[in-house]
Amino acid sequence: MSDDTDMLELPLGAWHRAKGARMVSFAGYAMPIQYEGIMAEHLWTRENAGLFDVSHMGQLILSGEGTAAALEKLVPGDISALKEGRMRYSLLLGEDGGVLDDLMVTATPTGLYVVVNGAVKHQDIAYLRANLPAAVDINHLQDRALLALQGPKAVEALARIVPGVDRLFFMEADLFLWGEVPLWISRSGYTGEDGVEISVPADQVEALADAICQQAEVKPIGLGARDSLRLEAGLPLYGHDMDPTTDPVEGNASFAISKRRREEGGFNGAERILKALTNGSARKLVGLSVEGKMPVREGAPIFAGDAQVGVVTSGGFAPSVGAPIAMGYVAASHNSIGTPVEAEVRGKRVPLAVAAMPFIPHRYHRRGASK
Repeated sequence: MSDDTDMLELPLGAWHRAKGARMVSFAGYAMPIQYEGIMAEHLWTRENAGLFDVSHMGQLILSGEGTAAALEKLVPGDISALKEGRMRYSLLLGEDGGVLDDLMVTATPTGLYVVVNGAVKHQDIAYLRANLPAAVDINHLQDRALLALQGPKAVEALARIVPGVDRLFFMEADLFLWGEVPLWISRSGYTGEDGVEISVPADQVEALADAICQQAEVKPIGLGARDSLRLEAGLPLYGHDMDPTTDPVEGNASFAISKRRREEGGFNGAERILKALTNGSARKLVGLSVEGKMPVREGAPIFAGDAQVGVVTSGGFAPSVGAPIAMGYVAASHNSIGTPVEAEVRGKRVPLAVAAMPFIPHRYHRRGASK
């Protein structure tokens, strides 16, 4: 599977294979799904630190006069207010307010650093080029790789080789040097744990990955555990839990609509989205606890009696919870916490209950939080 010529190769491809990774196709790339096993890798990350290769993601720099204001027509976040070194989760919206992608935006000395999902990065870039003024330059950083080091011991391990990185708090970023190699590091991630994401020149990523994995707390982790970790953390996967047919309110992402933008509007789909904020949505993305041991997977219909009231968008066994969990869209009439519903799996009904997300507490290193 890993030598399929149709799959693109990441800068760390050979490194993953040398570590014993099983490679699969994801977002067009050959990527590691597991090394020693999904369960073991998941639990290691929750207790120690896991290194993920996320170089398939798109790294962009948007720069030029009026960049933040121009981007605000396409996203519902307050981008103009971002101070240098601060980042914000936001959503790229189609003209009708549907979600084209979720992304991270960081204010840097050279412009806005934007990270988009790998599966849709080329569509995102084309959309940005078509909808941002000519004065805004879009630089796709194809010469950089991206690593995510996640887990309660991640920053402690990294600080040994990148001094000073431990001064960052959640959703803060800065430029650091590893020897003479420039690293753009943010204290962020996709597991619900503390950790960092590291943008590094692609020709230096193998040496950096080796140096990080020499730390006793760190092991390389594959896509399988990345998915179970983000599901436990209640974090949506674009293309599954959100897509162009969903708006931010029904996608349980209202928090990404900044206060000023709620008052002023001015972004794609604002009328639809602000109306949904006021009146509620016909359906909403919710967590689902599963009774028994049978996992429910994406696409499983959700019923209340004989009526279909929703659909599962992500699901699987949650190692830290010790049970199957899922998320999906459920009609407003049945999406209150604790509401019993059923999923249909291979012709059988599996009892579910609408559950609060995240399924396990987030452990981000927030500024001002008490220890």
